Amino acid sequence: MPYRTDLVYRYDGTLDGFFCCVYHCVSLRELPCAIESLDSPQETLFPVREIETQEELARRVEASIRKKISQEAYCLVRDAFLSILEEKERKLLRFLLWGYREGARVMNMLADKRIHELSQAVLHARHEAHLFTGFLRFSDYDGFLIARITPKNSVLPLIAPHFCERFSGENFMIWDQTHKLGLLHEKDGEYRFFQADEMELLSPDEKELQCRALWKKFYETIAIEGRKNPRLRSTHMPKRYWQDMTEFQK
Repeated sequence: MPYRTDLVYRYDGTLDGFFCCVYHCVSLRELPCAIESLDSPQETLFPVREIETQEELARRVEASIRKKISQEAYCLVRDAFLSILEEKERKLLRFLLWGYREGARVMNMLADKRIHELSQAVLHARHEAHLFTGFLRFSDYDGFLIARITPKNSVLPLIAPHFCERFSGENFMIWDQTHKLGLLHEKDGEYRFFQADEMELLSPDEKELQCRALWKKFYETIAIEGRKNPRLRSTHMPKRYWQDMTEFQK
């Protein structure tokens, strides 16, 4: 019995929601021509199926990926989902259906377009996440640390373990302005992600402004005038990150 292809799936945009799309695809033998988040414009002439996110179904799909393909495949899907790969849901779905048929050996077929494209997307996301472990800047608001980032990929879940371990005894928040996603960490070690349409950060107090001024002065002081190389600096510290870095703010 062939898969039905003349419909569009719409879901909540989360990884669990995507796993529920995979479950319905397999159980109903449907291969949607597109998988869109609920907040995206609905521009299609095909029938639409809205997929409800159910944690039980998501865990079943997660377990099936690990069992029928491999743990490596699960990590690839998880991190590729955070990337800016165009039509990532549809490509991930086709990769999983392929993996369910062929098993763990699909992870060795690196020349195949289906896995090569996902692997490149993951490399891009992980590279950006690595850069943010050095480029992220916190501001102190009376003992509560706050940082804002504007990444291309949804890197917050990737960098969360790094900062939760490094600042394990601090209350802090990291806000991803691009994806409207936040990480809230408490000094007792508990942390959670949250979604919000907007986040209005507090104005810095006098003490924080003084700290920023000292950091900028330090940054300027350690520079060696005769060895300035703007092109090299832009290579190692791309300009798109400067908007959230203290030393470049006016």
